[in-house]
Amino acid sequence: MEKFFDEYLNFIVWLTPNRFLRIFWFFVIFELCRYVILDFFLLSLSRITRYLNRHKYEEARERFLFEQPFVSVIIPGKNEGKHIFKLVKSLQAQTYKNFETIVVDDGSDDDTPIIGRSMQRAGLISMFLRNDLRGGKASAANLALRFAKGKYIVHLDADCSFDYDAIEQILLPFYMDDRVGAVGGNVMVRNYKESLVTTLQALEYYDTISVGRVISSYLGIYRVISGAFGAFRSDVMDKIKGWDIGPGLDGDITVKVRKAGYSVKFAQKAVCLTSAPNTFRKLAKQRMRWDKSLVRFRMRKHKDVFYPNQAFNWSNFLSFFENILYGFVLNFKWIFYLIDMLYNHFSQVQFIILTNFVLYVLMNYFKFLVFSLFRERKNAPISYFLIYIPCMVIYFGYFLRLVRLFAHTKELLFKASYDDPWNPLKTSKHAKEMGL
Repeated sequence: MEKFFDEYLNFIVWLTPNRFLRIFWFFVIFELCRYVILDFFLLSLSRITRYLNRHKYEEARERFLFEQPFVSVIIPGKNEGKHIFKLVKSLQAQTYKNFETIVVDDGSDDDTPIIGRSMQRAGLISMFLRNDLRGGKASAANLALRFAKGKYIVHLDADCSFDYDAIEQILLPFYMDDRVGAVGGNVMVRNYKESLVTTLQALEYYDTISVGRVISSYLGIYRVISGAFGAFRSDVMDKIKGWDIGPGLDGDITVKVRKAGYSVKFAQKAVCLTSAPNTFRKLAKQRMRWDKSLVRFRMRKHKDVFYPNQAFNWSNFLSFFENILYGFVLNFKWIFYLIDMLYNHFSQVQFIILTNFVLYVLMNYFKFLVFSLFRERKNAPISYFLIYIPCMVIYFGYFLRLVRLFAHTKELLFKASYDDPWNPLKTSKHAKEMGL
């Protein structure tokens, strides 16, 4: 061990600035510059802009409260009977009250039909609908859409709960800008203490996903409205004909709204708490589905955003470009980086790996602590997460990266998303035939 540390110390001394950039170029260019320096700059700009526009926020809130628009809250799902009552109680505690609640059971084989119908009879929900044969989440959401009467549609997952002003907060961006067609809520992990994997996801949502959505919303390239909590203008949903069938419908509906000429915003103050997968196996299945959707929707179905036609839009182009670059291209680029290190610096690989680990840990601590200044709603005490931050290097750098590589490869070669059991076989077959 002493020999190893002596050799490592010699390696550190050997690292001139030029050698450091040559060996750790991936970290410097694509991690430090992009996710620390640029993100901090843009977060600062977004906070300054929000401060300067604070009067617009107050004016928008006054118009919203004066109008009191009728809202349709739709909750599609399968086998969600155990969650519906808690969700409805959370909705009853909302500061905003002028909404209907429509629950759609998508072919459940648990006691969801009994619970849903009894809640409707008791007046706890406005309407309970059921697909006797499972059609998939998009089918259930579109069924609710047919009966919805609200000016705005709020789509929720049944296993979520919400801050008391979440409905109000997610609707305010519509009153700040008439061009807004959809708004995404701020999803946080409720069961962050359940296991190591839920803690790491809580850190991911808190430190990466939420921050990324604040920045992408500020730049006008926000790309995914979470299915757990999203709001849409009813007239826009009529125009784009609702959700298309298939997994990945959250990103797909967001793209459809953007392509229809509307902007999409992120409401940081509209907080939704969800239960994250509690094992790495369950998480891998979830992320496989998400990652396959990047190839299916952004590189196949909606590839026309790259074409220079009359409908061309620079914000849509940049949104796709950034997502494909960082979510797909650089994920494969990482393999070439490893090959480069093994080929050109084989004798120093163990020191390079250790130094990379230290660099990423330091960067993650810096991001977590400094970016916490920009968060208004803490998911948990900051001190709780500090001990787990070094684990995020393994979580991001190896686990999620390998899941993405596997998912992208399967989707590119085999169009595996059409065989995903998350969606019924009949709807996946229909989606494949239609090219959806």
